[in-house]
Amino acid sequence: MKPVYFPPHHYANEDGLLCISEVVTLELLIDAYSHGIFPWPTGDPEDPIPWATPDPRPIIPFEDFHVPRRLERTLRSGKFEVTCDKDFAATISAASRIHNQQSDGTWITPELIAAYCEFHEAGFAHSVEVWREGKLVGGIYGVAIGAAFSAESMFYIERDASKVALVHLVRMLQQCGFVLFDVEQLTPQIQRFNAIEIPREEFLQRLEAAKSILTQKLPKVLSYEYKR
Repeated sequence: MKPVYFPPHHYANEDGLLCISEVVTLELLIDAYSHGIFPWPTGDPEDPIPWATPDPRPIIPFEDFHVPRRLERTLRSGKFEVTCDKDFAATISAASRIHNQQSDGTWITPELIAAYCEFHEAGFAHSVEVWREGKLVGGIYGVAIGAAFSAESMFYIERDASKVALVHLVRMLQQCGFVLFDVEQLTPQIQRFNAIEIPREEFLQRLEAAKSILTQKLPKVLSYEYKR
């Protein structure tokens, strides 16, 4: 496969926009995430695809990951079943639909859904699904490159379901030997879990180190004990 190269990171503007493309392909996604770049569509299918490399870059350090007390009670309640990669297509489609309903638009376009489903089939993109009584009520998806994981988007239909997905994802990544958890954008919700921002150059150094680390295979059903 002929590699696809993006411009150097210092070409990005102050908002982190590096370049644009007319399409999103598997080759572009592999090359982008391998170099700390991700697509950031406007939501309009007619627009070209922007690719971003923010500076600073938000991450959640595994060692400082914080679970709020009320969420711990929800996790201990056992009301949800949590799986990994059980239905990636349903997860990304639900994230697109829910975000569109909540904000009158979504960057997860049909073209992006198709590209990430192919990315999933290639073994890079993964989902964590949260179920209640057989119904998908929340989830999160993202991309694994070596021992680095970039979280893309999460959604909920029932209260706390997206947060439950996030906690299980972090616990799973820790268990499997991941060393870097990239969250791409710093939101108030993510900050509650002790997300921080680091300089882009430091992030790229951590990514480069993480790419060469082998991890365990991600489990299909996620179950962890939560104690105070």
